Amino acid sequence: MFFLVYVSSAVNLFSKGELLKLLDISRCNNAKLGVTGMLLYKNGNFMQLIEGPEQAVRTLHAKIAIDSRHRGLITLLQGHQENREFEHWSMGFQSLDSEEVGPHPGYSDILDVTLTKEDFPAHSSKCLKLFWALRENLH
Repeated sequence: MFFLVYVSSAVNLFSKGELLKLLDISRCNNAKLGVTGMLLYKNGNFMQLIEGPEQAVRTLHAKIAIDSRHRGLITLLQGHQENREFEHWSMGFQSLDSEEVGPHPGYSDILDVTLTKEDFPAHSSKCLKLFWALRENLH
């Protein structure tokens, strides 16, 4: 199983409705490709983990890279893993805007990161810890 984590910045902030539309389309497309994962959004920045067959993940990543709704896509981490981490989610989602997540059980200051490359320079595994923590709290 291949996985890839990237960050990017929205050209324009996404409204809640725009995020929901993006998720609906992504979930449908990902199911067709056999891709699963999770998308995080905070203050106009995205972080996404996608996993599945390597060619499908790379093709999806290339499509995302040319999407005009965002810029500055940077791949933080990629590699192979034995099993899927998000096998039941064609696209899990969590908005990390502080007013939305602050009151939730399990809130941690790890959620205060800005989802930009500057927050993950020395230890790329830090982004995986963020996904794993959110995965456990959303089950």
